[in-house]
Amino acid sequence: MQPAVIAAGVVFAALGFGSERLASRWPPDEATGRAVGARSLLLAAGAGASGAAIVARSTLPVAATVAYLALLVPIVILAATDLEQRRLPHLVLDPLIVAAVAFVPFNPAVQPLSALGGAVSAIAFLGLAGLLVRGGVALGDIYLVAPIGLMLGWPQIFTALFVAALLSAIVGLLLLASRRAGLRSYIPFGPFLIVGLVFTLVRDPDLLTAAAHIVSA
Repeated sequence: MQPAVIAAGVVFAALGFGSERLASRWPPDEATGRAVGARSLLLAAGAGASGAAIVARSTLPVAATVAYLALLVPIVILAATDLEQRRLPHLVLDPLIVAAVAFVPFNPAVQPLSALGGAVSAIAFLGLAGLLVRGGVALGDIYLVAPIGLMLGWPQIFTALFVAALLSAIVGLLLLASRRAGLRSYIPFGPFLIVGLVFTLVRDPDLLTAAAHIVSA
């Protein structure tokens, strides 16, 4: 295994664990002070695997791969916060959106029109879902899907949305069956969107490659 893959895995595992610990203690009015548990380890493992997989899969120039990893940093923090506090804070979300927009002209794997189409279609899709399924989609999820759409482009964004919806349904059914949630319980959708993003990045043959176009410096 390449040293860069191992390094990315270790760094993002630490980031996942640290983000989960931070979300349980800050801000004070939202903090639960929950002790280290299964969620801490799962986030560490998931974040570490995501960082390592992106580096292992990428054939992009180093700068572009680093850009994807940099975008993954606030995404991991948002996943931890949404799981713990049921919210996606603008303190992290807004810089992610700005960074994703700034990356569009320089992304050698996703053309600008494709990126724009991915973001617009994702926002429209989740917006419509929010109108049809009351309480199923929060406003923060619509904000979050914008940078995800920019990173994946059209039509790959729909793979991420499908994976997110499928996993959300499976987890919801499991929680209902185990009586750990009711029909009116709120299950955060942000982490499922993030899983869909990483899955699509790693599995789609047209992403994390420089085949689409190359922007010269």
